[in-house]
Amino acid sequence: MAAETPQIGVLILAGGEATRLPNKLTLAAGDVPMIVRVYRNTSAGRVTFISTRTTFPPEIDALLDCPMVVDRWARRGPLCGMLSAMPEMPTPLVFAVAGDAPLIDAAFIERVAQAWRPGDEAVVPARLRDGREQLEPLAALYDRRAFLREGPPVLEDGDGGVLSVLARLRVRKIALDPADAERVLVNVNTPSEYAALAERL
Repeated sequence: MAAETPQIGVLILAGGEATRLPNKLTLAAGDVPMIVRVYRNTSAGRVTFISTRTTFPPEIDALLDCPMVVDRWARRGPLCGMLSAMPEMPTPLVFAVAGDAPLIDAAFIERVAQAWRPGDEAVVPARLRDGREQLEPLAALYDRRAFLREGPPVLEDGDGGVLSVLARLRVRKIALDPADAERVLVNVNTPSEYAALAERL
């Protein structure tokens, strides 16, 4: 690596409405609720924040030993969570991870961090799906100041999301092979996806 990577914080995005699988982050993923599994997988040794629409049940809150930031805007997806929480975070770099991605772990964060180079404003995994490149913005590393510079104009525009912010940043892509992507980049959005995760775990 050309230079030492700056300190990285973790931002877990847990503010989605989950209309297809209500309360999915409180469902069991192995022996703990999904949001707790994501927290434990990614937070070790790192400053960690959670962005959320509301608090979790007390028994889950007790297992999440980190600050929680309530989203300042509604119905704007992960972008509003990132713009709500990043101003509160102290680290120059932030790894953003979806709260419904229970297989991303510290080793994956390190892998993404190893690709960071001076001048980068984001390092984003990419994979091929149906012959087309798909970026994974909720398993990616961001320069916090750069995101806070370019994110508000996208939010104010009213239509764009995190991918629109990436289009305004200096992005380094990490190509993942299909098997690796299927192993790690698992999101749980539907009952069938949850059933597949439960069987896998």
